[in-house]
Amino acid sequence: MSMVQDNEGFLARIRKVFAVLGFVYLLAVILLAVPWIQSHILYMNALKLPWNANFDAPERHGLAPGKTANIKIQTPDNHTLGAWFILSDAVYHELPFPPPSHAAELHISEAVARRPTVLFFHGNAATRALSMRIRLYSAFTARLNTNVLAIDYRGFGDSPGTPTEDGLSTDARAAWDWLIAQGASPQDVLIVGHSLGTAVASTLSVSLSEDGVKFRGTVLMSPFSSLYTLLDTYHIFGLFPVMLPINMIPRAANVYKSFLVHKFDTLSVISKVKVPLLILHAEDDWDISHTHSDALFDALLEPYLPPVYSPPESQESWSKQQWNEYHSQLVTRREMRESLLTRTVIPNFGLMDQFEGFGERIVLLKTSTGSHNEVGTLEGVQDVIRVTFFTPENLH
Repeated sequence: MSMVQDNEGFLARIRKVFAVLGFVYLLAVILLAVPWIQSHILYMNALKLPWNANFDAPERHGLAPGKTANIKIQTPDNHTLGAWFILSDAVYHELPFPPPSHAAELHISEAVARRPTVLFFHGNAATRALSMRIRLYSAFTARLNTNVLAIDYRGFGDSPGTPTEDGLSTDARAAWDWLIAQGASPQDVLIVGHSLGTAVASTLSVSLSEDGVKFRGTVLMSPFSSLYTLLDTYHIFGLFPVMLPINMIPRAANVYKSFLVHKFDTLSVISKVKVPLLILHAEDDWDISHTHSDALFDALLEPYLPPVYSPPESQESWSKQQWNEYHSQLVTRREMRESLLTRTVIPNFGLMDQFEGFGERIVLLKTSTGSHNEVGTLEGVQDVIRVTFFTPENLH
């Protein structure tokens, strides 16, 4: 009898746990339909990590003495963005050590004239002083020997304001304009975005391409194809698909996603970028699935592949001839794809696909490790960036 009672008690506790979890999930779903909460969850700009950031003293966050200038950038809509300009090692190592006060600020014009510059857009949460981002700047300035301009969008770090999709786009263009005003040549600027920053980088790259500006290229680190798709593929702690319960209800997911006030739809615009492009993703990324990078790469490749036409009738009513024609189209499409792509297997590191699109190099790099935040700091990734954008023939 006691064993039966224990089992019933155990089952009752299990039911209670699932009931609580279901209530929490339902509450979270309802709250996420509120625009104000959506924005805070998406941007997480209230997490100003590190909490004790001293933007006037980047040395306290790991950067070399006198290597970084703390600057302010004005946007057309009267926002002031906090930013760092970090000298490339090629320029910095020519300064006396320790450099005099404000050395980096005094050498910005010289630096952008002598070396390429990475215009970097970070992901959500935290600030430009986050340790992971510091490691990325150091890799760029040392391994690639480029300068770096890293901004905090409005509402992030020491940049006042409230982030919005249009606002981040305006901030990105203001950062670009500031670099050009310092004397940087567009051909010497490489636009790099990470996570949320890939949507910002893509928007800026499209805008410049439509204006006929030829810049060095674009790098998308751990991108997502669109916010809608990100919801479909996001797994909590890499395990629980967040949309699974909603997807079990017919049409509920589409109704729910109609409440999203942000789009960040990179997939719909990526083909408008007309410069060399590198998309990179770690296969062990738990935050954003590497399938997003596959989708972006496929969208860039699509215009060069023959279309596949299918009869308007349902497949169950297709004739044998119709099935043969459909299969023949698929085979032709697959053969064309294979002929366009050059695949490189890098042992113990990853897989690289590339093709020539609109006369420019398009590369997809998928690494076996690196997770979401660290993939850009991998030495192998830095080398792929180097050979894609900084070979001797395109450096002056």
